[in-house]
Amino acid sequence: MAGKGSGGRDAGEERAGVALTNLDQELFAGAGVTKRALVDYLDRMAPRMLPALAGRPLSVVRALRGQKPFMQKNVPKYAPDFVRTVSFWAESSHREVAYALCDDLPTLLWFANQRAIEYHPTLVRADAMDVPEHLVLDLDPPEGAGFDAVVAAARLVRRALDDAGLRGVVKTTGAKGVHILVPLAPGPTHEDVAGATRALAVRTERLDPDIATTAFIRADRGGKVFVDPTRAGGSTIASVYSPRVRPGLPVSFPVSWDELGTVVPAEITVATAPERPDPWADADARPAPQALPEELVAEGRTIPVARVQAMHEGKRRKRAAEKGE
Repeated sequence: MAGKGSGGRDAGEERAGVALTNLDQELFAGAGVTKRALVDYLDRMAPRMLPALAGRPLSVVRALRGQKPFMQKNVPKYAPDFVRTVSFWAESSHREVAYALCDDLPTLLWFANQRAIEYHPTLVRADAMDVPEHLVLDLDPPEGAGFDAVVAAARLVRRALDDAGLRGVVKTTGAKGVHILVPLAPGPTHEDVAGATRALAVRTERLDPDIATTAFIRADRGGKVFVDPTRAGGSTIASVYSPRVRPGLPVSFPVSWDELGTVVPAEITVATAPERPDPWADADARPAPQALPEELVAEGRTIPVARVQAMHEGKRRKRAAEKGE
């Protein structure tokens, strides 16, 4: 039950056994949304959101008062015992990182109380890290472009998928772009999926290079939508139904291919999302897990890894600049 402490400060309440505090404070400057609204949204959407998070190592974006939002991977030592974790060695920081497994409502509400706004699970489960479950194409529009540019690129991706005999579903990212996900049948390795992702990105670019690009270096994109060919392996994406750290708290939400051209992503927020039609609410409406075509994987093996290629190109350009070329 809500109450007020000394000085009129919100003393909080309890839900699912989790103590909640400062619920009537704005989440961050300019959010226009209180912490209570975030908790209410996650509480209501938990039946849909938890299946997308459960069993997957989780990173969150928190917005603490007076600080810039930050990505948190390592679960704080003060986390309650009911927050399950799984640890992996992080080569970049040379330490063990304990990731949360957000499997239940108390864990989700505890994160909400920690001002965790965004939820970024891995594409694989902790108990099957070598089993890819989805192929993901992430579409990122250029600065200043409208959502119509992303829609045009998404339709190119859909054509590339159709040509390969694959079916995908689409969701807004809650920011400027969209994610297109292809459920995968067991069998391919992470390397296979990474190769197929590169091949599909290149095929998309080839369909209309005036709209889509696979250029990893931002300066080389020429005002086109970036079809990211690198989401594979241990990558994360903003979870379906996850709020984003933007004014009004827009939400990453599923849309049908038919409504993609009319949807306004900024209008899908923690206030409106629970009432929206959800094409993923019926599991039978989503494509069944699919096998990756061998020719797609083979083509992908011939395409350089974008991050590595960009790193080498960056070094080449730096040397050229130092020589005054």
